[in-house]
Amino acid sequence: MAGASLLALIDDIVTVLDDVAAMTKVAAGKTSGVLGDDLALNAEQVAGVRAARELPVVWAVAKGSFRNKLILLPMALLLSSFLPWAVMPLLMVGGLFLCFEGAEKILHHGDEADDQVAHEAAAMLASPDNEQALLELEKEKIQGAIRTDFVLSAEIMIITLGTVATASFMTRLSVMSLIAVLMTVGVYGIVAAIVKLDDIGLYLQRQSGKQRDLRYFIGTALLKFAPLLMRFLAVAGTIAMFTVGGGILEHGIPPVHHLTESAAEWVTQFAHNPLFGMITGVLADALTGVVAGVFAVLLLNLWQHIKPGAH
Repeated sequence: MAGASLLALIDDIVTVLDDVAAMTKVAAGKTSGVLGDDLALNAEQVAGVRAARELPVVWAVAKGSFRNKLILLPMALLLSSFLPWAVMPLLMVGGLFLCFEGAEKILHHGDEADDQVAHEAAAMLASPDNEQALLELEKEKIQGAIRTDFVLSAEIMIITLGTVATASFMTRLSVMSLIAVLMTVGVYGIVAAIVKLDDIGLYLQRQSGKQRDLRYFIGTALLKFAPLLMRFLAVAGTIAMFTVGGGILEHGIPPVHHLTESAAEWVTQFAHNPLFGMITGVLADALTGVVAGVFAVLLLNLWQHIKPGAH
């Protein structure tokens, strides 16, 4: 009897682990869009820090990200246990916020460029002799990155919660904890590698000396690739905001969701290729995200214009 009970327990554990692995894979796929945006935004935040302080700054932001998730994880679990009906409305609020952020990035692109120039000017004005000014600039960047991470971490937790909402408490806890750790380690590990790409390139160039050998050409390629990668991440992050946010909104509005599914199925049958149907679904998500984001920005601007004390 004892042996049979042990085997049954092991079988239950294996079943739970299988469920956790499967749900973690699904949740990772659904949060990958937010991951791209998280990666792009944090890489941008850390850019401009002194080369010797880049990794300490990334580590400081990563610790802040872990703290954010330690706050958000129990809140999400309490929500799923006591207010499960609130998960979808919160998902939609989070999706709308992502669309809003994406629209603002596009509509206020000039303002962001001006802010970036201002930050770079501040970094140049803060000479190496002015240690206090450099530390203040570094502290400001860390705080800004942690604030950004809190919003995106909340979105990751809510999306993950939507994936495991009907699972047992232990499965929810396991999946959400795994996603929190994987996303944080993944994002800040990649950010650390990105911000050091130019340093690696410069190091390889110097190691080659006057001989333009393989190290020199690899170093030169890295120096040219690093800024291009940053620009790509910025664009990819904005697109991810619309596709992820629009997809969340569609799932919360059944008629729109059914329309998108029908369009994707029709394209698949017409083209005899499921890839085209998948692309149609992604484009529909992006379109929904763009429309929702622009609408949200216009509403906010209208409110700021008509609210008391605006003039």
